[in-house]
Amino acid sequence: MRTDLPRPPCGGILRLLFVAWALWLAAASCGAASSHARHAPAAAAEPAAPAAVAVPAGEEAELVLMNRRIVRFRATFLGAPPRQRAERGRLAIIAQLDRGGSDAVGVQPNPVGNIVLIGGQLAFVLTPEDTDKLAGESLDALTDTTLAALRTALAESRESRDSKTLAEGLAVSAGVTLLLLVLLYVLARLRGWIASRLAAAIDAHTRRLRPGGAELIRGERVLAAVSWLTGAVFWLLAAVLAYAWLARVLALFPYTRAWGEQLDDYLLGVLARLGLGMLETLPNLLVAALMFLVARAVVGLLKPVFDHVARGGRGVGWLDKDTVEPTRKITNILIWIFALVMAYPYLPGAHTEAFKGMSVLIGLMVSLGASSVVGQGASGLILMYSRTLRTGEYVRIGEHEGTVAAITLFNTRLRTGRGAEVTIPNALIVGSATRNYSRTTGGPGFMIDITVTIGYDTPWRQVEAMLLEAAGRTAGVLADPPPRVFQTALSDFYPEYCLVAQAAPSGDAPRARVLSNLHASIQDVFNEHGVQIMSPHYMADPAQEKRVPPENWYAPPARKPDAG
Repeated sequence: MRTDLPRPPCGGILRLLFVAWALWLAAASCGAASSHARHAPAAAAEPAAPAAVAVPAGEEAELVLMNRRIVRFRATFLGAPPRQRAERGRLAIIAQLDRGGSDAVGVQPNPVGNIVLIGGQLAFVLTPEDTDKLAGESLDALTDTTLAALRTALAESRESRDSKTLAEGLAVSAGVTLLLLVLLYVLARLRGWIASRLAAAIDAHTRRLRPGGAELIRGERVLAAVSWLTGAVFWLLAAVLAYAWLARVLALFPYTRAWGEQLDDYLLGVLARLGLGMLETLPNLLVAALMFLVARAVVGLLKPVFDHVARGGRGVGWLDKDTVEPTRKITNILIWIFALVMAYPYLPGAHTEAFKGMSVLIGLMVSLGASSVVGQGASGLILMYSRTLRTGEYVRIGEHEGTVAAITLFNTRLRTGRGAEVTIPNALIVGSATRNYSRTTGGPGFMIDITVTIGYDTPWRQVEAMLLEAAGRTAGVLADPPPRVFQTALSDFYPEYCLVAQAAPSGDAPRARVLSNLHASIQDVFNEHGVQIMSPHYMADPAQEKRVPPENWYAPPARKPDAG
């Protein structure tokens, strides 16, 4: 069996990451250059005017500089919609940067709002209608946030024009990329080492689990599962490393720094939400765990009672040795279901729509597919609690006859004593007649009955005596109570004789042997007394008697018992 697991395509990953790094460098350089290209002169300063008019949320627009969000315009001002105001503000800022003047940011209050200035020149106007009314934001707070973002964007703009800073970013990004490649290589080697060790251990364990040469566990399937698991862990770690590398590289260049910060914020936000979610659900999990602990304690308290009854102790009403095991299982299941129902509202995600939808789907599947299962289970409970059958009894159900080996919730198993085990659905047993040979014995063992037909020319008293003599000769047939013979019918050509006796010991194979020995004894006795057996369909005397004389009882290849 192969003990090596496939290794990840590390070379392809490295080439892909190198190409991605080169593309991001080109995009960053082109973006930084294009952000300072010559544009048309900035729009004229917006004169003072009456208050701005709010617009629907779908028509709002953001002023973006160096891929960084500066402010969101939410109102129409002097007939200019938010989108036009954002474009005019961007062009005014770029024009100020191209003039090479001062980058000092200031604000000038105005009756219509706050005028944002760059180097003493108008950039854009913030109005009260631009604030987030739902969040309770004030104009001053909006202005402070906007100025902070604008100063950061202007600083990054100056940084993007510095060749030395760009060269340093390229060098650092190359180092970060090299570090990523080394980490991926080490991770791939580590995965290969762990996979080989696990494969060797699996092969050694599967070789030991081969009793008599039979393979209980297929090593190939275990290796495939381990390969999938190690591969999933490898790709997960590789994805985390690539995500961190991308965020670091983007943050090195001014034009893409906002994207890198967004990646960091997103990852930290996800981790923070996961942590807060765990902390919030911890009390609920403790409540759910407490309910399960109480259920376990109740099961433990009931266990000694069930064990006492199972060992043959005195039962409690309907609870006895025959019904204690199904009662134990049903009680435990009901206790755990009750605990699960009580703990359900405290489980994480129990109130989410996905959890509710899954619950409805599972309930629908169970209701549609479990009708036959419920019917079989109900039949099993009827058999157990009505005590129709007990383990160890010899019964006949339909055409099947044997000793009851086990009664489960869904089926009953019979052992025929001739090397076969018959499994019968409980619903079939409940809906059919059952003949029990062990209930009427009044002691150990089972009842046996054999029917023979002998002609009217043979005295019935002789037939009864011969049957009783055959029963007395058979080992396993009890003398107390004594065997009995019944004439069950007077047919057209013969009477029907039924021999009824009790045999011991109980069991499945002994009964089959006792029946076989009794049949042999009947043939011997009838042959000794010269009475032919024409059972079961005797109609007329043949030309020659159909019996075996004693001198031919051991015709070859049969041997006498004393002959060895």
